[in-house]
Amino acid sequence: MSSGEVILQSWLSSHGITPQLAKKYCLSQWLIKIGTGVYYRSGRLPTWQNAIYCLQSQSNSMVHLAGLTSLARQGKSHYLQLNMESIWINVRGKPVLPKWFKAFPTMHLSATVSEDQALRWEIIKTSKLTCIDDDLTIVDIDGIKLKASTQELAAFEVLEAVPYSLSFEHAAELFQGLVNLSPKRVESILKRSGSIQTNRLFLFFGHFYKHPWIARLNESEINLGSGKRMIVLDGKLEKRYQITVPEQFINIG
Repeated sequence: MSSGEVILQSWLSSHGITPQLAKKYCLSQWLIKIGTGVYYRSGRLPTWQNAIYCLQSQSNSMVHLAGLTSLARQGKSHYLQLNMESIWINVRGKPVLPKWFKAFPTMHLSATVSEDQALRWEIIKTSKLTCIDDDLTIVDIDGIKLKASTQELAAFEVLEAVPYSLSFEHAAELFQGLVNLSPKRVESILKRSGSIQTNRLFLFFGHFYKHPWIARLNESEINLGSGKRMIVLDGKLEKRYQITVPEQFINIG
């Protein structure tokens, strides 16, 4: 058990440490309590990586590092977020995130030097896509191994956020660098997806940037629905996928 590691009482109990003994450890400040049945090993403050690892390894919660954060940790996003670091997390199924986890950014802020160092959770749910094992990978962040979206799923998660919490232009800039996606994984994700708008936008960007993987997709197997979809206000209708996009993205690329 290393300094800063977040530990649940259920894990402690399975290793012979009763709640009574944990209380003694807290009195001696070997453990620091951060919530009901939740502690961290003293010596340093826990990081967001510690918090997510705790959920993944001790509670078997169906959560993974997602979207922008997953891409950034795989070297595919150089976007700088000002003032606050948003950590994208995909919560699969219908799990209820524990209170201590939701409050973790607040606890972290109270111990930081300034608000510029603050973080927040960007919780997403890809409710119209059932994830499978092949959609996930492992990323190593400062020695902590976390389950994360593959680049293909992370790209899908990013597009799901357009235009609500991510601008079309930002997604476009990010997609420009996604040259080497696996066509097999992309097609698998889009075939399972019931999100018509996201499916269309994914294919649009693939064609717009002429990425090599787009030519290897069987688009007839992908649910593109019917009718028009307005993605941006005051945009122009892109005829192939019937989506409104910023005017500069029409007939260019």
